[in-house]
Amino acid sequence: MSDFIYQPPTEPYLKVLYLDHDLVVLDKPSGLLSVPGRLPEHKDSLMLRVQRALPTAIVIHRLDMATSGIMVMALNRPAMSHLARQFQQRRPRKTYSAWVDGTIASDGGLIDQPLICDWPNRPKQMIDTTQGKPAQTLWQVAERRANRTLVSLHPITGRSHQLRVHMLHLGHTILGDQLYGTERQIQAAPRLQLHASHLQLDHPVTGQRMSFDSPANLALEFLH
Repeated sequence: MSDFIYQPPTEPYLKVLYLDHDLVVLDKPSGLLSVPGRLPEHKDSLMLRVQRALPTAIVIHRLDMATSGIMVMALNRPAMSHLARQFQQRRPRKTYSAWVDGTIASDGGLIDQPLICDWPNRPKQMIDTTQGKPAQTLWQVAERRANRTLVSLHPITGRSHQLRVHMLHLGHTILGDQLYGTERQIQAAPRLQLHASHLQLDHPVTGQRMSFDSPANLALEFLH
C-alpha cells in the first residue's frame, strides 16, 4: 500500500439519509475516510464534510475507507453520550451486504473467532484464540451466482476489519479486498464489495426505535 494515492469520490459530495436536531444519518461512499487521516493529503473525510454544514457533528462509529454505507453522527453532547452508550451495549442492529469469493454451500451460521491486530502487518487484523478480543458475526446467504455469493452479515461485536477477517476465515474472502484478498480476488471487483445497508438504533431523545436503509448496488458493479 506504499504507492496508495488518496482520491476520495466527490459525487455525491455528501448524501444525507436523515437529519434532526440530535443526529444525522449519512451514506458514506467507498473510498472516503470516515475521519481525517494523519497526513495533510488524507484530511478529506466524511466527518469534515459533515462538519462544514453541521459544525457540532461528532463521530460515533466508523466504517473502513473501502466500505460504503450507513453512518450516524451526533449533533450535541447529550446525543453523543446516549448513542455511544448504545453502541457499547450493542443495542444498534447493523446489517452489511457483501459479495464474497466462491459458492458457499451452507445457508448461514455464526462465526465466533477472536481478533487481534497483526502488528507487523498493520492495519491488518488476524484471528488469535489466546490473546484476541471476542468477535462474533452472524451471516446468511442472500444469493448465489457462479463462483460468488452475496451474504448478509450481522456483526454482534464491532472489531476493526471484523467482517473482512471473518469471511476470510470462512474461506470466502470479500471480493475487491485489497488487504486480505489474492490478486484474483482483488481484480474481481472495482472496489471492496462490502456495504453497510441497514441500521437500527434508539433515538437519543425520544427513545423511539429508528430504522435506516441504504440498498446496496454492489451486484451492479460486476456489470461494468
